[in-house]
Amino acid sequence: MGFPLKSGGGRGEEAKLATLPLFRLDGRVALVSGAGRGIGAATALALAEAGADVAVLSRTPDQIEAVAQQIRELGRRAVAIPTDAGDAEAVAGAVARVAEELGRIDVVVSVTGGSMPRPFTNTHDEALRKSFENNVVHGVRLVREAVPHLAKSDAASVVMVSSSTGHLVGRGYLAYGAAKASLDHAVRMMAADLNPRIRVNAVAPGAILTEALEVVAAAPEMKATLEGHTPLRRIGVPEDIAAAILYLSSPSSSYVTGQVLAVDGGLVAPNMPLPIPDVEA
Repeated sequence: MGFPLKSGGGRGEEAKLATLPLFRLDGRVALVSGAGRGIGAATALALAEAGADVAVLSRTPDQIEAVAQQIRELGRRAVAIPTDAGDAEAVAGAVARVAEELGRIDVVVSVTGGSMPRPFTNTHDEALRKSFENNVVHGVRLVREAVPHLAKSDAASVVMVSSSTGHLVGRGYLAYGAAKASLDHAVRMMAADLNPRIRVNAVAPGAILTEALEVVAAAPEMKATLEGHTPLRRIGVPEDIAAAILYLSSPSSSYVTGQVLAVDGGLVAPNMPLPIPDVEA
């Protein structure tokens, strides 16, 4: 789908681009996992503002119900489904319920993952397995369950939330970075498998001021470090990522698939250096 041109009437007027409507999601249904707070909640609200009905999934019933209520106040339908991303049966049931209650699924946004940094010599097998499961398996499983429903849409889009750590290099992030790098390539592979019916892309955030980072950034010296190591000299906010996800979810990105969009303030290296000592002989 390209940008439709409106004729200038042959009197020398410049053709007008109907751009803003391409960001609308009227009549669409979006499913957002990890939607109880932070990036997931901001994304669910952004998609609703663009006209979508939204299903919000998370392990925290009170949080997703609060987000669902905000969506309803925007005049959109919403359903909150408590779901543990690590429970395969629960995920399958949640996807089926979304399709049943909201009638269709056009957009899937996976906001799952995480892994604590640790020195490489302390990155044991279980840490690697857990990071891969949280950051790759859970998101890919959600998409796989949703494919039969997405395939019925004429504008299906999947957006995975990755991390800048998947392509930047820094000490202490092996488990998390390797898993996110795997997720980035999984996005490319899923796009290849699902072309041309379903687009698959990812957003790779840098440091975003979610509840987890707020604890760290509360210390003035750490906040200064994060900002000082970011070319744009600020910490990102969830709405920065939600805006990028809206772009990748909507017809405005209809010629984009298999891509990982960095939204990280221009990082070329991690902006949270860890005090990990050198390995001694």
